[in-house]
Amino acid sequence: MRRTIAPAAGATLLAVAAAAAVAVGLASCGGGSGGGGSALPLGLGAGGGAAAPAPAVAAPAAAPAPASGPLSLAAQVGQKMFFDKALSGSGQMSCASCHDPAHAYAPANDLAVQLGGPKLDQPGTRAVPSLRYKEFTPAYADLLDNPDGISAPGPGGGFTWDGRADTLADQARVPLLNAAEMANASPADVVRKLQAASYAPLITQAFGAHVFDNPDTAFASAVQALQAYQLEDTSFHPYTSKFDRYASNKLGGNLSPAEVRGLKVFTDPATGNCASCHYQGAGLNGSSALFTDFSYEAIGVPRNAAIAANADPTYYDMGVCGPLRTDHQPASPGAANSFCGMFKAPTLRNVATRSAFFHNGVMHTLEQVIRFYNTRDTNPELWYPIVGGQPKAKNDPAFPTYGLITTQYTGGTVRKFDDLPSAYLPNIDPQMPMDGRKPGAKPPMSEQDIHDLICFLHTLDDADTTAAQPLKPEDCAQ
Repeated sequence: MRRTIAPAAGATLLAVAAAAAVAVGLASCGGGSGGGGSALPLGLGAGGGAAAPAPAVAAPAAAPAPASGPLSLAAQVGQKMFFDKALSGSGQMSCASCHDPAHAYAPANDLAVQLGGPKLDQPGTRAVPSLRYKEFTPAYADLLDNPDGISAPGPGGGFTWDGRADTLADQARVPLLNAAEMANASPADVVRKLQAASYAPLITQAFGAHVFDNPDTAFASAVQALQAYQLEDTSFHPYTSKFDRYASNKLGGNLSPAEVRGLKVFTDPATGNCASCHYQGAGLNGSSALFTDFSYEAIGVPRNAAIAANADPTYYDMGVCGPLRTDHQPASPGAANSFCGMFKAPTLRNVATRSAFFHNGVMHTLEQVIRFYNTRDTNPELWYPIVGGQPKAKNDPAFPTYGLITTQYTGGTVRKFDDLPSAYLPNIDPQMPMDGRKPGAKPPMSEQDIHDLICFLHTLDDADTTAAQPLKPEDCAQ
């Protein structure tokens, strides 16, 4: 959902119904204490016993069935390129090095940023996203219609964390030419490597005998081949999660009571409100259940000191307004700009398989991310640096250990939103669960809510994946 929430003019009843489909018939979930402490043992209610039975839920629209069949010649070229380490400056990195098919086309490690460059020693500045479920992503627009049919148009669409690439082909140019990734000197450098590749005859078969006559044309064909591979190969969009079976009313798709309650938290505007950005209904371009509305939000993710670029205190990664994207930059430093701090709301499919979250990879578990959403405002001292305080020799027994700040302080000032210049703090999205409530207030989600939401999010993982923090069958049974 966009930062400005208002009914869209001309929204049809059908669109409204699609946005509300999964909420029909849901009852409230069990209660519990606020955001302090660690998560409840999975499968237990707030009081330690079995959670209340879940109500029946109206199934949302099913995701489209992936197309099947042989790959086109262009896609076959893209497949060869995707796994070819010789296309990098180091000769040791391919697309699959960071987008591992065994990890939902995302990194196989928990690094905040990956290492690349000619010697594989250059750190990037952003976390590597998954390449799954990109086939319906529209080109970026400052005023993209929201698929929920309710929210006002706003920044949306595009590829990369800031949307600066309009297509998968445009996106493929970025790592091939980035000095901290595959580190090719130029498009012509990539083309020379393709001409020397064992599959060069396949390239000419796909794009014509004269494809290599013009390096620019050849490079454009190469990135089109990578796009074709990602669009045609069903492993990039398998739709094999438990949620897909549930939405399609197939065997193995019955949600457990905890998962049903978690779905309610996901859609409930008064608790998790995840669906406001990670929309699960009928979407753009014939899509459904992508768990993103392609929008951009500023939520004030804490600065990640592990990123080398952040050693410079004057450096800020502000997403849509730069520095990597250059067409929405402020007119001058600190000048008003509503785009600063905005990053893409990614799909939540396969989210439980990840080990690095947000654009800067600052968090490393799904539970930590959910707790950040829940307590960013009520307990900012758990997430942001404290200036002027005195660290305690020993934390109080009740001090939470799930945050980024694991030392308890006496006094001092919390440097909230430490990775966004103060001029752009008005851009922070005020939606639930991050509604700006005062420190010390009750968090929006209970311990039971957090437990159940984790259970539901695990249902979004495809059948060929493994969760980063696997759950036991009994964890979400009740």
